[in-house]
Amino acid sequence: MTVLFLALTNQRAAADGPIPIMLGASVVPLHGPWRFHTGDDPRWADPDFDDSDWENVDLTPAPGAHDADVGLSGYVPGWRARGHSGHWGYAWYRMRISVAAPPGYPLALAGPPYVDEAYQVFLDGKLLGSSGTFSSAAPVVYSIQPRLFSLPALQARTVVLAFRVWMGEDAMLAADDTGGIHIAPVIGEASGVEARYRLQWWETICGYVVDAVEPLVFVLLAGVSLIVFAFARTNRAYLWLSGALLLTALLRVHQVIFFWTHWESTHDFDLVREISLVPLVLAAWVMAWRAWFDVLEARWLPRATGALALMLAVLQAAGRAWLAPFLRDVRNVTWVATEATRCAFLALIVFITYTGIRRHGREAWLALPAVILVSVALFADELSLLRVPGIWFPFGTGVSRTQFALAGFDVAIAFLLLRRLLLHAHRTTGAVASHAAGVRP
Repeated sequence: MTVLFLALTNQRAAADGPIPIMLGASVVPLHGPWRFHTGDDPRWADPDFDDSDWENVDLTPAPGAHDADVGLSGYVPGWRARGHSGHWGYAWYRMRISVAAPPGYPLALAGPPYVDEAYQVFLDGKLLGSSGTFSSAAPVVYSIQPRLFSLPALQARTVVLAFRVWMGEDAMLAADDTGGIHIAPVIGEASGVEARYRLQWWETICGYVVDAVEPLVFVLLAGVSLIVFAFARTNRAYLWLSGALLLTALLRVHQVIFFWTHWESTHDFDLVREISLVPLVLAAWVMAWRAWFDVLEARWLPRATGALALMLAVLQAAGRAWLAPFLRDVRNVTWVATEATRCAFLALIVFITYTGIRRHGREAWLALPAVILVSVALFADELSLLRVPGIWFPFGTGVSRTQFALAGFDVAIAFLLLRRLLLHAHRTTGAVASHAAGVRP
């Protein structure tokens, strides 16, 4: 068996000199030091550009470090935590590398799998590829996913690797450490880099696999609800419940589509999710619980629910910088109004649940766990504002509070539906038996 050797020599050397790398059939993470500068200038891709006055950035992660959402390994804070807290827009990372590898070794680069929010990568001034579409001043941003780039022969020469990174203004609101590259790119022999690339994809898939499974359960539960409706056609609660379950399934699978594919840009994702799906889902659950708890005499509830859904959609649209940049000065106002509208939805659910429990007692109490659990999922943002922990990492993969809550809700609503199904089936069987007994000669 051939023994393959990998060595990374003096990667901590001064950033203004080439960083020598010895490659065998393996890979080297490019932790740095990188030269870093905010702003944008096409000359910064030029290998002859003098970046000696740029600051140094080290992308070496702490042992066991991962991001706070999915569990992607090798995470480091972005430029907002490195002295550029108010910066959004473009920034550049540059590194001079000197590669030594056996002749004939195909080389590749795995792009950083976590970047805020889009990037282009250049080798000696030539564009290798990108994540995002850079055809306009503000790039079209998609979910960041692992990328694989083939490299030309680099043996025995010094080259400059440069990343042009873009982060939009909205991303500054996500966390205090956003901005730029969070996980170092990897260079090496093509098969080794491809293996790392597949591992990065596996981490990404695992991070959202629960969101892919839960919609299937919701669809199944919606079908059970329709079966119950077949036994009790006068009770429209089961129709509303089926609709709410199907809309929630669509909301969850939409997130999977965004993070696993590039079918939607971030702009389109926000348009579909925040402005269309979220208001509809909240309205559907208000109406479903209204019918379930039989609070039908409150005829103002449907009108109030519809008005809140429309208001929430308008406020979400107004708060998007891509839709109305002139509203940036009042975005705090729109955020407060949005939260107030969402809390109004929650107040309606509380009112309906309270009224139902007062009226129906034990039967309504049985539904309370399901109401609480689905509300934890629907109002996750508000719980996060209250500093309620939002994510845990069993086996190194992020599982959110919402995912746990929806799993519990599945059990609770399945119990309610099966109980109702058995009750209606028993009543139907009894009625048929009574009818048969009454018509015998």
